Amino acid sequence: MEWLTHSQTGFQQAARYLLGMRLAIALIQLVALAVAETVVSFPHQVPALLFCLLYAVLATLGWLWFTRRPPASVLTVSAGLALDLLLIGAWLLLTGGYTNPLTSLLLLPIAMAIILVPLNQGIALTVLGVAVYTALVAWHSPVTHTASHQQHNSTLLTELHLFGMWVTFVLTAAILLLVVGTLARRMRRQQLQLSMIRETRLRDEQIIALGLSAASVAHRLGTPLNTMALLVDELRSDSDGVSRKEDLDLMEQQLALCSQHLQHLTAAAVQAKTAQLETLNLGDWLRRLKESATLLWPAGALEWSLPTDGVQVQVDATLDQAILNLLANALTASPDWVGVRTRLADPGRIELIVEDHGEGLDLAREAPPGETIVTSENGLGVGLFLSNATIQRLGGTLKASVAPTGTTMIINLPQASSSDTSTDPAGSRS
Repeated sequence: MEWLTHSQTGFQQAARYLLGMRLAIALIQLVALAVAETVVSFPHQVPALLFCLLYAVLATLGWLWFTRRPPASVLTVSAGLALDLLLIGAWLLLTGGYTNPLTSLLLLPIAMAIILVPLNQGIALTVLGVAVYTALVAWHSPVTHTASHQQHNSTLLTELHLFGMWVTFVLTAAILLLVVGTLARRMRRQQLQLSMIRETRLRDEQIIALGLSAASVAHRLGTPLNTMALLVDELRSDSDGVSRKEDLDLMEQQLALCSQHLQHLTAAAVQAKTAQLETLNLGDWLRRLKESATLLWPAGALEWSLPTDGVQVQVDATLDQAILNLLANALTASPDWVGVRTRLADPGRIELIVEDHGEGLDLAREAPPGETIVTSENGLGVGLFLSNATIQRLGGTLKASVAPTGTTMIINLPQASSSDTSTDPAGSRS
C-alpha cells in the first residue's frame, strides 16, 4: 500500500490517516492523565500534560503541511513517524516508563510505517520503536499513591495497571481497525479497479484489431465492387434478353447495397472517432431501429412494442449497429418469433429487452455475454462481443437470461439527463 505516498494526492490521503491516529493518541494520553490524577502521583505531571498538547499541535501542523504542500519524498513520512515514536516515548518516560500500561501506543506508528513507507524505512522505524521501549525499561520514573490511598496501595496500583492494559489494548485495536482497516479496504478497491481497467484494455485492444481488419477489408472491397459494377453495365449493353436483364438488375441492386454498407461503415467509424452522440426520444429511436431491421430482414418475424412515454436516451450509430447485431442473433436462433420491448429500470435507467424462442446461448450460463470472442456456428461470437463493448462504452450493460423457452437479452442503458437534452441540438430536433 505504498501507493499512498507516491503522489500528491497520496500524501494528502495519508495525512488524514496520520492525523486521526495522532489525535487519538493525544486524547488517550489526556484521559489517562485525568484518571491517574485521582489515584497515583508522579513528579512530572505538568510536563506530561504539555507533551500531550504539543503532540496534538504538531499533529495538526503536519496535516496542514501534507495537505497544502505535499512533500516530494516518502522519507518525510518516515521522519514524522520517527518523531511520533520519540514524543510518545518521552511522554511515557514522564509517566512511569515501561510500567505505564499505555506503552502499546508505540505500536501504532510502527503499524502505520509498515503500511505507508518502503520496507527498509519500516524496518528502521521498528528498530527505533524497540530502542525507545528499551530506554523506558532502563530509565523510568516510578509512580506512587496519594496519601488517601495508602491503606490498600499495592492492590489498587495493580488493579489500575491491569485495567489500563485492557483499555490500551481495546483502544489500540480500535484505532488499528479504523485506520489500517480503512487503508486495506481502499487498497482492495484500487486493486479491483485496476483489474477492471486491465480487462477493459484487453477488450479494447481486441476491438481495435477487429476495427483495423474491418477497415482494411472495406478498403480492399472498393476496387472489386467498382469493377463488378462496370462489368454489369457492359453486360447490360450487350444483352437483350428479359431474363438476363432481371438478373443484371438484381446484381446491380446487390452491388449498390454493398457500396451503401461500406459507406455506412465509414460514417460510423468517423462518428465513433469524434464521439458524436444524439439525444432522441426512446420511441423515436426504436422506430428508427425498426425501420433499419425491416430493411435488413423484410420477412423477419419481429414483434415491436414501442413505448409512448417521453423518456430520452443518448445514442449513436454504433449503438444502433450493436442492437441490430443482437436482433440478427435472435432471428438466427428463432426465425419464427423475436420480441422487442422496453421498460423502466432503476431511476435514470431503461431496459431494452430482446426475447426469442431459440435453443439459448450456452455461454450465458457460464459468464456474462460478450465478454470474450467465442467460436459459434450460429454467428453469436464476434458480433455479440462488439455489441457488448459498444453498450458498455455508452454506460450500459448487457445481460442474458436463458430458459427452456428461449433466450432473453437485456440491454440496460442510462436515460439522457435534462442538461444533455437542452444542449444537444439533435435532442431538440427529435
